[in-house]
Amino acid sequence: MTVAADSLPAQLRCDCCGANPSSSKVVVSRGNPSARFMVIGEAPGAREDALGKPFVGRSGKLLDILLKDVGINPCRDVFICNAIKCRPPKNRRPTKKELIASLPWLNQQIELVDPWVIALAGSTAVEAVLGLKDKISTIRGVWQSWQGRMVMPLFHPSYLLRNSSRVEGAPITLTLGDLIKVQNRIKEFEKASTMPMLGIDMGGKS
Repeated sequence: MTVAADSLPAQLRCDCCGANPSSSKVVVSRGNPSARFMVIGEAPGAREDALGKPFVGRSGKLLDILLKDVGINPCRDVFICNAIKCRPPKNRRPTKKELIASLPWLNQQIELVDPWVIALAGSTAVEAVLGLKDKISTIRGVWQSWQGRMVMPLFHPSYLLRNSSRVEGAPITLTLGDLIKVQNRIKEFEKASTMPMLGIDMGGKS
């Protein structure tokens, strides 16, 4: 399995895409590498770059709250990573070239974790994995099938921080609904893994 970012040698740098040679850490992952559920974001921010773990800033804290709200334990039930592993300068969006260069590492993580369900947080993650440039507002909440896995596009938590209302139809409540879909699908897969005669396509690991 991939090595935890905080155990990597201090001198190690990610040079696969060249996004930011001055980035202080390679930000690999957090969570459970044996989880059935995987969340993929865009790229590390300043807090992630400092600590060497993805989604540990304000966006990450909100993500954890939303996961817990639908019964998903952020430490036990999910593996979290980003499309690229180092912080782009000034937190800019990764370029297409950087996403492509980083894809082999991301694909290896997906292959090793072998999740049943993947959530893509934000349009950059959607582009990196699915190759789609659709607006996230048009495809979030709609199941996608990719390489035998079920994929759920989500609003990025940073967008939710800027739109914090919890009234019905607001981005946060929509995201909670999307995560409930994820949780329900995982439960279906868990049931099918103990009852193969149900004939549900398991996607990844069985």
